[in-house]
Amino acid sequence: MSRVDRGSRTIGATPAAVYGALVDREALEAWLPPDGMRGQIERWDPRPGGGFRMVLTYLDPAGSPGKTSDATDVVDVGFAELVPARRVTQTAVFQADDPAYAGTMTMTWHLAAAGDGTEVTVIATGVPPGIDQAAHQEGIASSLAHLAAYLEPGG
Repeated sequence: MSRVDRGSRTIGATPAAVYGALVDREALEAWLPPDGMRGQIERWDPRPGGGFRMVLTYLDPAGSPGKTSDATDVVDVGFAELVPARRVTQTAVFQADDPAYAGTMTMTWHLAAAGDGTEVTVIATGVPPGIDQAAHQEGIASSLAHLAAYLEPGG
């Protein structure tokens, strides 16, 4: 059976606002990196068929070796599908010499109105086997928490 990693969180913002944060360069740099990392986007093309390259740098690389270098993960992300205020589907390929990180992971961000906010559900398929499932799901939860802090009033 194919592995599926997922995370979900209700965020106090409209689906349109959440969608905007998923397709805005500065927003992604601010909220997407999970705890313990910072991110910088090197290439940006926000359209279906376009995408971006993000360099994620570990704030403390000791004990957390990166996929690309000891301190970094470099990932090329493609925008496979952009449905305003409803869904963003991304493909992600890590730059790594280790074949355990090879392949294309698909991450789909589903947005659904939920009262005064948005239920954001992230589903990752095709996750490279070198990525620990518990750590990946923890990273997804961390990114969702950062997204909430970025978008919610007083966040």
